[in-house]
Amino acid sequence: MIIVMNSSATRQDIDNLESKLSSLGFKTHPIYGSVKTVIGAIGDKRLINTQTLLTMPGVEKIVPIMKPFKLVGRELKQIDTIVEVGDVKIGGDELVVMGGPCAVENRETFFEIASKVSEAGAKILRGGAYKPRTSPYSFQGLEEEGLKIMAEAREQTGLKIITEVIDTRDVELVSSYTDIIQIGARNMHNFRLLQESGQSGKPVFLKRGISATIEEWLMAAEYIMDAGNKNIILCERGIRTYETSTRNTLDISAIPVVKELSHLPIIVDPSHASGNWKYVSALSKGAIAAGADGLIIEVHTNPESAMSDGQQSLIPRNFSELINELKPVAGAVGRSI
Repeated sequence: MIIVMNSSATRQDIDNLESKLSSLGFKTHPIYGSVKTVIGAIGDKRLINTQTLLTMPGVEKIVPIMKPFKLVGRELKQIDTIVEVGDVKIGGDELVVMGGPCAVENRETFFEIASKVSEAGAKILRGGAYKPRTSPYSFQGLEEEGLKIMAEAREQTGLKIITEVIDTRDVELVSSYTDIIQIGARNMHNFRLLQESGQSGKPVFLKRGISATIEEWLMAAEYIMDAGNKNIILCERGIRTYETSTRNTLDISAIPVVKELSHLPIIVDPSHASGNWKYVSALSKGAIAAGADGLIIEVHTNPESAMSDGQQSLIPRNFSELINELKPVAGAVGRSI
């Protein structure tokens, strides 16, 4: 529920109300405005008598939150969230492009890709140190050695880095290296991992599950925010349908729907959605036109020899050309890149 304090409410009135709610097992999320303060209270409403709250000093009214996602929804917070990763802002007027290989394969290749991605204008470098693969015999990643390579590339290029964590036991280690923790599509419903990542202190990049509804996706984000982390970035990466022409089906409609339901920024992954580098450009332009806050694109200097997802990776030249082609599209919707 949302408790609106009147304009004459004092800080002591607000503190007393929060104390009362906390004693009843509610988590409180105050939003201090220039005129009024609004307090979001998350908990079991059966434990509280709202009429009692209405009699407390400073309380103006109580509004129920109808959506199942309380913290990530717009009922509590109308203003868009901008996630700041150092000097990079995700969710503002400037679109953010993330680029890099699916997996960190070796130091030389990764450094070469990082350099090309940086030259093209990307702000964040992606790469997988831990790879959840369908087959146990496929390349599983370099693990901590991969994290070290990514951290070294960050020092060389100045790019922020994003990488996936797949196990609760690795959250602390991954957090010590990366700037953004990624939760992959396969782990969107791994609630313990969501909670651990929410407690990491690092921004969390949450990919939509392969068959997840938008509500289920936002409820997964709710787990992260309920754990204390407000810096969440959503990622639409295509969902599984009956269509076999592409790897997944990019749900362009999810972009405006999420923008209506949630204050969180949304990034689109056209590489995993298409599974084919030929379609990445068109899907990227469509995503920006639909209101996405940025893109995460797979880039490799030698896709045919890539150890993971080479068929959907752009070569650096195509990646650079795409960013230039996106500039007029961004401008047409009042954004920049």
